[in-house]
Order: sequence, then C-alpha cells, then structure tokens
Amino acid sequence: MTKTDAMRHLGTRWLLAACLLLVAVTSLPGCASGSPASGQDIVTDSDEPATRKRARTRLQLASGYFEQGQTTVALDEVKQALTIDPDFPDAYNLRGLIYLRLNDMRLADESFRRALAISPKDAEVLHNYGWLQCQQGKYTESVQTFTQALANPTYGDRAKTWLAKGVCQIKAGRPLDAEDSLRHSYELDAGNPVTGYNLALVLYQRGDAARAQFYIRRINNSDLANAETLWLGIKVEQRLGNRVARDQLVTQLRSRYPRSRELGSFERGAFNE
Repeated sequence: MTKTDAMRHLGTRWLLAACLLLVAVTSLPGCASGSPASGQDIVTDSDEPATRKRARTRLQLASGYFEQGQTTVALDEVKQALTIDPDFPDAYNLRGLIYLRLNDMRLADESFRRALAISPKDAEVLHNYGWLQCQQGKYTESVQTFTQALANPTYGDRAKTWLAKGVCQIKAGRPLDAEDSLRHSYELDAGNPVTGYNLALVLYQRGDAARAQFYIRRINNSDLANAETLWLGIKVEQRLGNRVARDQLVTQLRSRYPRSRELGSFERGAFNE
C-alpha cells in the first residue's frame, strides 16, 4: 500500500486519533526481525533455527490477514506462531497490535511487554508500546518510550516515531515540544500529509500563522486536501488577512464537502473552534 493509498484508506478525516492509528498499525513484522539493538548482529536466514522459521511463516500469514482487516484470523495465526516458538518477539508485537485494534488495552499492554522482555531495545515494539501508553493517557511514559525507540541508530522508521511522539505531545499540552518532534518528522518525510497537517495545526494554535501557511498550503495544493485541511487553511488565511486565498479555499470546501461540519463552522464564523 502506498502512502497516498494509506491516507485514503483511513478516510477523509485526519483527526489526531486517526493519525495515531495510522502510525501504530503500519509497524508490522517483515521477513527479518525488527531493528536490532546497537552492537548486535542482524539475524539472517542462516542464523534462525527451524522452529523460528516455521513460526515466521505463520507470522507472515498473520501479518497479511491483519493488513486485510481479518483480525480474528490474524490472531489465530499469531497464536499458532507462538505455539511453535513461545519466545518470538515479533509475534508478541503483532499480537499487541491486534489487541490494540480490538480495543483490549490490557492484552495489548501484556503483549508488548512480553516482546520487550525478550528484545528490550526493539525499536518497532518500543514505538507501538509508546503509542499504547499515549492512548492510555500516560503521556510522560509514552514520550520516554518513543525516545528509547529513536535512540536505536539502526531504526529505519524514525519519521513515524517522531510523528507519534509529536502528536502525543500535542495531547499532553506540550506544543513547543510537539513542534520540535513534528519538525524532525517532516525533515525525514516531507511528503507525509499527516505530519504536515499536525505541524501546521501546532503552529497555528501557537499564533504562528505565517509558518503554518507554508505547511497547510502544500497539502491543500495537492490531491490529499480534505475538509479538515481546507478548514485549517481557511483559518490560517483569515488570521493573515488574505481574503482572496481564504475565499478560494471556502469555495473548494463548499463544493466538495457541502455537508461537512467544517463548512458549518465557517458559516457560523467559528474561527476559534
């Protein structure tokens, strides 16, 4: 699935919860173990015992079912993988994501903890556990866990974790820290519209409409614009006194999303919502 497909798969709204759901569920085990701890050799096919290879085959099936939305089938495959290899951290990681999707926070927490007990520096697991902590309102712990993931120099999904950390800092009421984290994510992946939107939102809320304009215009000038991004763009242009640009965005919002709550907010003049 491409990044654009992933955005569309989530629908047209980029509320913070949807943003974090995207960040969490894209962390799936592949054909090799997650990011190795610093100083550790990468596990290759020749290193794995036969039981781990059999368990990995089951886990690859589980991952495919999970991506297709067949959650209970994926869970059954994970259980079979763990029956074959009870010490397989990737399997506990995916089990945690499955229970997170099922909104069973207790079992998700237990799964990620089991994975970290086996592989304490696995950045993929740390990322997902940090997201779970954020969902539970444990913001300080969540930020610390994301920081641990980012400390792994071999971790390949740093933009994803900077994004999750930034959004969690927004929820924690730490806009300056959130701006710094989102800026790091944007520097690594400027094409991610979720990062661009949330960075623009933080800047706008902090009163820096001029900088917010740069990020939100990039999204609204692309085919990824939606009611939420258009409404933020309208508020930014309104604050900057750019009536022509504001009215152009209003025209788009009215023609493309005539029943949206964002259009209702504009018609009420609710620019502070």
